[in-house]
Amino acid sequence: MRFAIQLESDAETQRLGEDLALALKPGDVLALSGDLGAGKSTLARALLKALADDPDLEVPSPTFTLVQSYDLRIPAAHFDLYRLSGPDELDELGFEEAIADGIALVEWPERAESVLPVSRVLLTLTHEGQGRIAEIVAEEPQASRIARTLTIRGFLVKCGMQKARRRYLTGDASVRAYEYLPQDDGSRIILMDWPKPPKGPAVHDGKTYAEVAHIAQDPWSFIALSQALLDQGFTAPEVLAADCENGILLINDLGSEGILDASGAPIEARYRQAALALAALHARPFPRAINVKRADVGSHLHIIPDFDHVPMRMEVRLLLDWYLPFKLGREALEEEREAYLAIWDGLIEEIDQAEKTLLMRDVHSPNILWQTDKDGIGRVGLIDFQDSMIGPAAYDVASLIRDARVTIPPDMTERLLQAYLEAREADGGVDAPRFRKDIALMSAQRGCKLVGLWVRLMKRDGKPGYMKHMPRTIAYLEDALSHEALAPLRDWFRTVRIGIVESAME
Repeated sequence: MRFAIQLESDAETQRLGEDLALALKPGDVLALSGDLGAGKSTLARALLKALADDPDLEVPSPTFTLVQSYDLRIPAAHFDLYRLSGPDELDELGFEEAIADGIALVEWPERAESVLPVSRVLLTLTHEGQGRIAEIVAEEPQASRIARTLTIRGFLVKCGMQKARRRYLTGDASVRAYEYLPQDDGSRIILMDWPKPPKGPAVHDGKTYAEVAHIAQDPWSFIALSQALLDQGFTAPEVLAADCENGILLINDLGSEGILDASGAPIEARYRQAALALAALHARPFPRAINVKRADVGSHLHIIPDFDHVPMRMEVRLLLDWYLPFKLGREALEEEREAYLAIWDGLIEEIDQAEKTLLMRDVHSPNILWQTDKDGIGRVGLIDFQDSMIGPAAYDVASLIRDARVTIPPDMTERLLQAYLEAREADGGVDAPRFRKDIALMSAQRGCKLVGLWVRLMKRDGKPGYMKHMPRTIAYLEDALSHEALAPLRDWFRTVRIGIVESAME
């Protein structure tokens, strides 16, 4: 792919460098070509400062040292090959080591063209009038990433934010990534980058896993649910601008203060307020159909799907498909699979009798932002709700009090559940014994999904960091399995022996 970009000033050259910092990944080589004074160093410095998220980062020219290395969000090495005596000298500068886990910016790549990777991204700067032209030539997968970052810049230009600075914020377990746009007054706007995900294989009735499990494939669900939550008095991000076709949203910033302390331990008062927010949400009707009307994206009717038998069964299969082979080094035997799924068919029938309400799916510490300037349930900022369904109220309570990313002591878990139940009682009542059973059922369903998901993220998606949550997830699952309603599933685990509830046999 070939891209040509008109750059009217040094400031626009710097912005291109900042945008490319969001497109490069470890292993990438950006070759910067052009005459003296064409802007190569200007672009390289801007890119490195963006990677560092530090406008004051010292970026000396590597003209005499030939290479400068930086320990940034992605390690980076800045090479200037103008004084290179020959292509073979590149190895002595540690080039291969630099791209093993980082990126390389190479000025004057012509001096070592024969030994640079064929997959490099070539960016050529040439003077034109008072500005310059940047021509980028890249192959996949770098080309798609560059096209994406340029599409986002085009969206910002349409929003009147052509001078916006972009900085990496975070990614998640999906295809989404987040940036923040620092404002002159010190505030931030959040940019949600939601490219169309690749269509996976059919897994049930010709539907993909995402379709069966009701995983949102575009931003419409986020826009609709944000609007509905705000209308009902809850704290959620407001969508400031959107491009649903390209999957780009601008939302207001709810901050970065969460419900954990500096050591990562749960702050009970904040978890309690989150439990009360769920109680308030579950005590009132929530619209299943949300009609969105916006000047920037038009109209759309979003129907919240049901968390019914098919997606529940599909999710618990993750344990069979990923966790069991990981633990035993073999696929599940047919009799093991049939027995497990038959047990879950019965448990899902039990779940079907549970109280139904809006189920946001992942109400846990990463998705709750504490609002110090608000009161009551308004202090609980809710994010990452685009996959919401209509399902058991107990699901979100289970995800909160058995937060897979945080160790919550059993006595605190009980206090949080009791606070929720008391709030529901004050709003009209809830069958407490039945709800406790539902909590156990949903905790088990969620646990069986997560142990498989952590392995899938590691094995298939190259995201091993989630495996650190495995011991805690298993501990919560074992706790849920102690409920009498889950005795058949508990017995299955004891028989199959995959490291869950086996200690209870002794």
